[in-house]
Amino acid sequence: MPQLTAPAAEFVTDRHLATLTTLRADGTPHVVAVGFTWDPEAGLVRVITDGASLKVRNVRRSAYAAVSQVDGPRWLTLEGPATILEDPDSVTEAEQRYARRYRVPRENPTRVVIAIRVARVLSSRTLK
Repeated sequence: MPQLTAPAAEFVTDRHLATLTTLRADGTPHVVAVGFTWDPEAGLVRVITDGASLKVRNVRRSAYAAVSQVDGPRWLTLEGPATILEDPDSVTEAEQRYARRYRVPRENPTRVVIAIRVARVLSSRTLK
């Protein structure tokens, strides 16, 4: 499991949005703005979203995703195998993590979690 440097670990706790990239059925990238959380103990990125979204359908099919956060010259990409978590405990945990980083998410009874097990970290030199 890749470890983040101290500057990178701090960067992923700052309140920034990111992009989530998944692959459409035709192989082209689907890129959307998202909030995400980083769990260093599990090596896991979590993105909460609606279960009917295209990004969820893409992950179910391709089982891979990446999030990229940018702030001026600093950038960080976390990528790896992705799964959809639908059980209530996983969704609640992801919502709580999201609330700590951003804000309490709106109510959504069809919410799921895109969970990315980070296999590769790419970043600007300032975060290495």
